[in-house]
Amino acid sequence: MADGTGVLVVGEVKDGRLSPTTGELLNVGRKLADGVGQSLGAVVMGADLGNASREAIAYGAGTVLVAEHALLGEGHLDAHVVALEQVCRQAKPNIVLIARTEAGRELGPRLAFRLGVGLAQDAVALSVDDSSRQLRVTRPVYGGNAMAVVTMARTPQVVTVRPKAFEAAEKDESRRGEAAQIRVEIPSSAVKVRMVEKVVEQSTGNNLEGARVVVAGGRGLGGAEPFRQLAGLAQLFGGAVGASRPACDAGWLEHSYQVGLTGKIVTPDLYIAVGVSGASQHMAGCSGAKVIVAINNDPEANIFKEARYGVVGDWKKILPAFTETVRELLS
Repeated sequence: MADGTGVLVVGEVKDGRLSPTTGELLNVGRKLADGVGQSLGAVVMGADLGNASREAIAYGAGTVLVAEHALLGEGHLDAHVVALEQVCRQAKPNIVLIARTEAGRELGPRLAFRLGVGLAQDAVALSVDDSSRQLRVTRPVYGGNAMAVVTMARTPQVVTVRPKAFEAAEKDESRRGEAAQIRVEIPSSAVKVRMVEKVVEQSTGNNLEGARVVVAGGRGLGGAEPFRQLAGLAQLFGGAVGASRPACDAGWLEHSYQVGLTGKIVTPDLYIAVGVSGASQHMAGCSGAKVIVAINNDPEANIFKEARYGVVGDWKKILPAFTETVRELLS
């Protein structure tokens, strides 16, 4: 790992504040950097970065590279790819950590291609091999049915990290660090997409990806109306409602509620699956839950192989009784 100069965390900035996932990356990044005796840095990119660099230092970054450009403030991923490539070529990091968010899923592969290096996607564990000093990345494969440990031969080693796979670093405003401007040149021709209109969707309920309790429904519910009952149970826990892909494809809920390989990745303390068969694509989105509880009338459903607790039976009888019991216990 002598080719590079350290661990570089790519910070996501929204409204001048760092995203929670950046704190998670800085936590695991610090452990990796300490393990190999290298520095931990971060890069923040945008047009109006506010206190983002100061926040990154408070979360543990020793150096924060600040890349400011008008095109970086307009949400153009093309511009961020160009800027990040220039940052990496100037800073020469050994390891680049990117959150596997909606933007990170595109940013990671495109950056790795431009740098001519490999990419490890959807990391759930990171370590350093004691003998080779190479980064070891654990990631799910085969729809989450198995875990693979991969290494990369060239640097920088680019990794996208699953949100919530690691705890966020503790914020300490007394930490000292350095924020340095880094020049990036982004020609207007680099931006291939023009924003015509921006529509902000008004979300209801708690954020699915950040919820500590998720109550999810599947095809077995038979329609949209039962999701009202799921919402009632989720509300008791202060949690959020999720759904399998078949339920969303049927139009019972918007796809923004979808949990799974092609939906959102959630890692709640408690995941309650009602009428969910437990297909591998769905389990890839919730396998990080600390406890899974399944309610299904099919005793052979795959969800029972993944669940810590399971109830075989008609959800129409089980769910109301379960909800009432939770209400009594929490009252």
